[in-house]
Amino acid sequence: MFKTSSLLALAAAALISLPASAQDLPDLAGRTIQAVTENAYYPLNFADAKTGEGIGLEYDVINEIAKRLNAKVEWNLVAWDVMIESVRTGQFDVGADGITITAERDEQIDFTKPFITVEQYFLVRADEERITSKESFAGDPNLLFGAQAGTSSFYTAIYDVLDGDEANPRVKVFDSFGAAVQAVKAGDVDAVIADQAASAGYIGADPGAFKQVGEAIKADPLGLILTPGSDLVEPFNAALDQLKADGWLDERINYWFFEYSGE
Repeated sequence: MFKTSSLLALAAAALISLPASAQDLPDLAGRTIQAVTENAYYPLNFADAKTGEGIGLEYDVINEIAKRLNAKVEWNLVAWDVMIESVRTGQFDVGADGITITAERDEQIDFTKPFITVEQYFLVRADEERITSKESFAGDPNLLFGAQAGTSSFYTAIYDVLDGDEANPRVKVFDSFGAAVQAVKAGDVDAVIADQAASAGYIGADPGAFKQVGEAIKADPLGLILTPGSDLVEPFNAALDQLKADGWLDERINYWFFEYSGE
């Protein structure tokens, strides 16, 4: 469903997060913020396998922002295909689901500053030898993508690898990203486009089934979305600046993308 530099330029693991402080930040006086996600985009938002609790980088970021702004968060779940509209119409205050900042989306809702930039790659079956680059995929009409409609993976497949036709039959649409990955495993499609951490998660969870191939196809800046004209935009951006400045954000990115194992 992703301009800071590459994830590989993250701060060293020795970075120590400073204590959270609301100094120089707006005080929201205990206000309750309605947040929404899908719980289907590892490691940004997903359900803990043991407890079922929603966890991930975006949970941490929004919860920490609220803490520093003296606010509370109530989490809600909706499907990806209605998420942007539900925030746009004010049903929820803030949404997070690996949402790439694009000019088209920026016309519908307000974005925070990017909190991370992620690189996207091909995720294929472990025995796949035909796919080594964008060119090799585009040049073989027998190769098929799996994608969730309306996501960055879908648009990257269409506009950065194929011909720009959103009805291109070489992209098979699925209800979720996980379903698209399982279609790769089953041989129904040949590749999905995934960020490095998501690829590592699927490769680690199912040894011998998948591999990541080729160079990065593109890098996407991710932001949180808010209702147009929301009075939360400036406080959230100020808090994000603080999370970056004191090392908290680097530490959390490093944890979720490189250290977390789900154990």
